[in-house]
Amino acid sequence: MQAKQFVKERLEKSYSVFHAVKNRGEELEKAGYTELKEDLPFHIEKGGKYFVERNQTAIIAFRIPSSYDGLSFQISATHNDSPSFKIKPNPVLRYKNLILLNTEPYGGGIYNTWMDRPLSFAGRVRVKSKDRIESRLLNIDEDLLTIPNLAIHFNRTINTSRNYNPAKDRIPLLGMGDESFDFNAFLAKKLNLNKEETVLSHDLFLYSRVKPCFLGRNKEFLSSPRLDDLSSAYSALYGFLNAKENKAVDVFASFDNEEVGSLTKQGANSTFLKDVLERIVFALDGSLDELKQAVSASSLFSIDNAHANHPNYPEISDKTTDVERNKGIVVKSNANQSYTSDAFSIAVFKAIAEKAGVNYQYFTNRSDLRGGSTLGNLSNSEVSLTAVDIGLAQLARHSSTELCGSEDINSMAKLMETYFSSTLSITLDSISRK
Repeated sequence: MQAKQFVKERLEKSYSVFHAVKNRGEELEKAGYTELKEDLPFHIEKGGKYFVERNQTAIIAFRIPSSYDGLSFQISATHNDSPSFKIKPNPVLRYKNLILLNTEPYGGGIYNTWMDRPLSFAGRVRVKSKDRIESRLLNIDEDLLTIPNLAIHFNRTINTSRNYNPAKDRIPLLGMGDESFDFNAFLAKKLNLNKEETVLSHDLFLYSRVKPCFLGRNKEFLSSPRLDDLSSAYSALYGFLNAKENKAVDVFASFDNEEVGSLTKQGANSTFLKDVLERIVFALDGSLDELKQAVSASSLFSIDNAHANHPNYPEISDKTTDVERNKGIVVKSNANQSYTSDAFSIAVFKAIAEKAGVNYQYFTNRSDLRGGSTLGNLSNSEVSLTAVDIGLAQLARHSSTELCGSEDINSMAKLMETYFSSTLSITLDSISRK
């Protein structure tokens, strides 16, 4: 199976961040990876393959080489979350005979693209079952909700100037009903709970019912919800699973909450990556000094999608930036280090890209426009690594349906397979690869 088909199929099943991580864990188990638990000792050995989850929304997989002279890590970092709407704890609103759900925006989305289309919701529900509190994943696989626009007859400027108030204009319509409707009872029914089980709390997010598809004259584009950043996460996973063993510890990390700043226990700015790397070294009878040595010789490919030049807005792009779809992996740079790429880390990336036979291109923001930040610099706040920020060229980022080049997904998978199949030797003044 080509990477682009692998990614498309998994995008369709990633209804929420919880489902994305669950699917990732199942993929790893099929490939022979053993799940470790953070609240238990890490028992690992040479040649072993493992993964660990945090909060059901972030996952780190790694494999130990059969032999090595000194430890080092080759790491990829992606994120699992995308802009959406989160359902509030007591969400039911009523207007006449209508039932609506109170939500709030999650991340910085293009939220008018969520209007007037079939939606549903998915996520995690905490359930009390006798003397236990359990976690149940929920996806209501039906056209359930919509957010109706105000008719143009009452809003004549909707096509020229329209500001959407999240507390008024973006409230999804669930259906019709009376005062007896109970949201927790609705969830309990959808979860098939018995009489002894009670809904306690939930983390539920709206998602678009639009299906991923290849489109264009030659099907050269992939159109899908949640491309940013699941297309990178799944293409990196494809490369990770298909790579040959090298002499480094290969690490696939995928975090949560990038769209809201990563300042959570499962975000890139948490200790999750640091904790796992430490536990790997100590489980292999290494010392703190050996950990520091390993980190100094390690590398990080931070993978979050990139802005392609937009055909309708060429003036937005930097004068020397020419990012096209299906023309290769995008290397992102910024003088203020919102992207962590520098000459050293870009050289590491180029060495791998050239070995893989993968094209690459460069992105910088226009100097008078502020860009976003991503995973590399946030991860480096806890673990100091040689890091480069790369991504897939994309249009309509943070829309409910986004667009990237389908062949770029194959390129990313090939790049990451080569990266995880190589052994990099990084010192203070040199880089070599095998």
